[in-house]
Amino acid sequence: MTEVAFDNARVWRLGADVDTDALAPGAFMKHGLEVIGWHCLEAVRADFASGVQEGDVIVAGANFGIGSSREQAAGVLRHLGLAAVIAPSYSGLYFRNAFNLGLLLLTCPEANQIKEGERVAVASEGDTPVVLRANGQRLVCAPIPEFLMDMVAAGGLLPLLKQRKPA
Repeated sequence: MTEVAFDNARVWRLGADVDTDALAPGAFMKHGLEVIGWHCLEAVRADFASGVQEGDVIVAGANFGIGSSREQAAGVLRHLGLAAVIAPSYSGLYFRNAFNLGLLLLTCPEANQIKEGERVAVASEGDTPVVLRANGQRLVCAPIPEFLMDMVAAGGLLPLLKQRKPA
């Protein structure tokens, strides 16, 4: 059975090797996510922070989130309302931080086919996400274990643990 996770998400295209310093610049780390959000990706896409809207997605090249282990690099994208990041690969630390904070990462080998400004949907077929393009093309992503999807649905690991805590 196919379930639609989100629909009509606007794509922001980025290249490969987007590092955590571009996502959460070090000069602003003493501030909260609201301030970091104003500077998110400013070195890569000056129009991003002022133009991103809730429900948008980032589509990037390989090695998204390389660099430091700062969790704010994933947290700021959640704060800005992104529905997901779609890329062929991620830094291991970034991958885990993102799911711990409730940010959906889709590992899609064919992400480079998705264009800037395109509208996409993401459906799930069991544990396998599929990116649905307006032209009808289906891009199959790597399966995501149920426990990681539970974290996304709950808004992160801590909210999930609070839900599961016995009364």
